[in-house]
Amino acid sequence: MSMRPEGQSREDVDGQPRDEHVAHDADHDAADHDAADHDATTGEQPGGRRRGRRGIFQSFLDGVEFAGNKLPHPATLFALLALLVVGLSWLLSQLGVTAQDPVEGEQIEVFNLLSAEGVEWMFTSAVDNFINFAPLGVVLATMLGIGMAEQSGLIGTLLRSFILSVPKLLVTTGIVFAGIMSSVASDAGYVVLPPLAAILFIALGRHPLAGIAAAFAGVSAGFSANLLLSGTDVMLGELTIEAAATVDSTYAEGMNLAMNYWFIIASTFLLTIVGTLVSHFIVEPRLGAWKGEGVISAEDEDVAITRIERRGLVAAGIALVVTSALLALLIVPEDAMLRGEDGDVVQSPFMDSLVVIIIIAFFVPGLVYGIVTKVVRNDTDVVDQLSKTLAGMAVFLVLAFTAGQFIAYFDESNLGLLVSVFGAEFLDSINLTGVPLVLALILFVSVVNLFVGSASAKWAMLAPIMVPIMMHLGISPEFTQAAYRVADSSTNILSPLLTYFALIIAVAQKYDRRIGIGSMIATMLPYSIAFVLAWTAMTMGWMWLDLPLGPNSPVTYEP
Repeated sequence: MSMRPEGQSREDVDGQPRDEHVAHDADHDAADHDAADHDATTGEQPGGRRRGRRGIFQSFLDGVEFAGNKLPHPATLFALLALLVVGLSWLLSQLGVTAQDPVEGEQIEVFNLLSAEGVEWMFTSAVDNFINFAPLGVVLATMLGIGMAEQSGLIGTLLRSFILSVPKLLVTTGIVFAGIMSSVASDAGYVVLPPLAAILFIALGRHPLAGIAAAFAGVSAGFSANLLLSGTDVMLGELTIEAAATVDSTYAEGMNLAMNYWFIIASTFLLTIVGTLVSHFIVEPRLGAWKGEGVISAEDEDVAITRIERRGLVAAGIALVVTSALLALLIVPEDAMLRGEDGDVVQSPFMDSLVVIIIIAFFVPGLVYGIVTKVVRNDTDVVDQLSKTLAGMAVFLVLAFTAGQFIAYFDESNLGLLVSVFGAEFLDSINLTGVPLVLALILFVSVVNLFVGSASAKWAMLAPIMVPIMMHLGISPEFTQAAYRVADSSTNILSPLLTYFALIIAVAQKYDRRIGIGSMIATMLPYSIAFVLAWTAMTMGWMWLDLPLGPNSPVTYEP
């Protein structure tokens, strides 16, 4: 990977042009990074890994990867899964399987996709299923902004500057933390962070999949942790308050949407530490050294930032400040145009337009940098660079079509709703109390999360059942919601049903086309296990210490 766009020259300390940066020895850089983990006498695995002595857990992950990669190409697999959903919808409808909606009180029936109405729906909705696939528009639009910054050379120069100034140990920590914090911007973190993390890790001589994994773990598995309140707190909080009101309306009136605020702050630090440790001690040793191109070292003379690049960085920085100031005028004043009702920020047009803001924040500095460094000379250069970026998304477009059909079929057939309702009724029937019930809830939601990705959709089905059960046992609605959030986030990274799972695979395949669903699940499984265990332990400790979960939000409930 080249850290500089084609045609951009370098200057020596006297400002004179000099030859382009030549490829470095990847083996040498990789050995400096983690020599203890790689035995030169062992054979290599796909993706640059080496097979040496494998522990039981590493061998298990190898088995998961081997079995998973025997599956068809992800695009083909999503198509096959869509066909499977069609078959199941016919079978379950013939068996008359139904469930009662705990919210509306209506019967949930399986919609037979092979009925006349179902076949008509599949044919007439195919294009809409593709276009409405959640990540599609967000990804393509965001990549216009990121592509400008990448193709002009701004990102590459920033990364080289970053390498020279930041200890390598903190890179992974920073990526995991940034991923967790990105939940404030809803799903934008899925689009922005994994590609950038891959580029950064390559620049450091580390495996790009390790960077993608760290970012993916932070963004998805840490979705219910943050230092700030987000739309997730609002969506889940409203459902929890509504469910609590069915038991004690007076108590519900005193609840607030920041009911888990102290808990998610503590969770942010916990998951950052756990994610960093998993990356360094499990994921990266397993992936091994990166054998591709583009590896640079902070010791290399050619890494130094040139005069023209410095001028470009200064100009890009000024452009970013000016752009940020102009955008701030749309949100900071109390009567700003992008504020919501009554001046609200959490639920506002500003939060709904974060993707556009991210595009602008990348595009403008990238364009200014390209103009100053003479990479961009006219509008044709801009269009050419953006076209190169979108051309690299071709695989994702194919994945988006088949994944969009699968997810739409699964939703239309009501199979996800049935899984949630039947599971909640099972928890209600086993008569557990206290800690065992909390653990059962976490385990159940962790499994259901593999099939129903939407946090609000699951909680809309589960809250009316679980919140009253817990309240009758003396456990507060606030704590029930916290336990739910732990389970809901931890296993996102293992589910192909997650709408952004296809995007992550597409990003990974840019560096190794052999990476499939098995590779990704095997890579992410250690994060998921560690997050579930550590986060559950923290939840149980919080319960034991009876600490407030947020403002006026106790662990216990007293009628």
